[in-house]
Amino acid sequence: MEHVTEDHRALSAAVLVSLGTAGVFEALTLLATQDKTVRAASPWGDDPYDVVVSLTQFTVPMLALVIVLRMLAWRAPGGTDRARQTVRAVAAMVTLVGLTVVSEWAAVIAGVPAPVPGAWTSVLIGGLVAHSILTAVSAVLLVQWRRRQGPSGRWRYDWLDDALFVCRRIPVLRRWAGPDTAVWVRRHAMAVFVTLSTLAAAAVTGAQAVGEGWTDPLLIAWFLIVAATSDLAFCLISNAVAGFIARPPRTRPRRIAEVSVVAGCVAISAATAFRDALWPVFGAGPLTSVPAVASLTLGAGLATSVVTATLLRACFPRDPSR
Repeated sequence: MEHVTEDHRALSAAVLVSLGTAGVFEALTLLATQDKTVRAASPWGDDPYDVVVSLTQFTVPMLALVIVLRMLAWRAPGGTDRARQTVRAVAAMVTLVGLTVVSEWAAVIAGVPAPVPGAWTSVLIGGLVAHSILTAVSAVLLVQWRRRQGPSGRWRYDWLDDALFVCRRIPVLRRWAGPDTAVWVRRHAMAVFVTLSTLAAAAVTGAQAVGEGWTDPLLIAWFLIVAATSDLAFCLISNAVAGFIARPPRTRPRRIAEVSVVAGCVAISAATAFRDALWPVFGAGPLTSVPAVASLTLGAGLATSVVTATLLRACFPRDPSR
């Protein structure tokens, strides 16, 4: 009993500190990206550093939100699975924060000049120091908790069970929270992820187009695709890590297709971040036109998907027993 209490305290400390780290990170990131004066003084306001920040400023709060909502069902059945899955989700969130911290420090160390250096530049670097320390503390707490646990077995519960548990206690949602809903979502998880990614990307694209005064349909369409593919990669990878939706077994061709899609989505984001460095390999002159940017980034994603699928089919010719 005492051991269980100590584990619970260690878990609570790791989760709460990590959520606090995410909160500080999000506040500083929004300040650096949404305020034009502050953004002009940011050392990491340009690509490739800005691509990482643009991704994590939305994915980190999304993970934080689902972690907080899961606390509402903490006493539901499946406590052991819940603890392990929650720690995995928290670790994914802290990892995203850590990747952003590394990207921002890379900009500082590389001596990337801010467009308008000034007092805000020092404030941003001071904030970077603060959430670097918080990220390190969160990581240590998560590692300490993980070392106290034994090997994990096969999960019997997922986050969808908890979501339905909460919905059944809300009169308006009760009729939609039956077993058939869970079965449908698990069978159509990919469609759910694609839909959520597209809706989130549409909202971000609309806000970006209005804020920047975009009128070029091709630019808007390209940005929508980049945002949707990065969101889809985030959904599939985080689901594999934290077990949000326990998906039924899938055929080998479908698994290969999904891995290839994820690889292509990641390649699109990477090509977007490093487009200026990649363009001289394929073209001449500066990369200034939207068609050229779209061809480079989306072409990189398509090529990566095809190569990934080809390699997986060649290296794993038989369907492994499940």
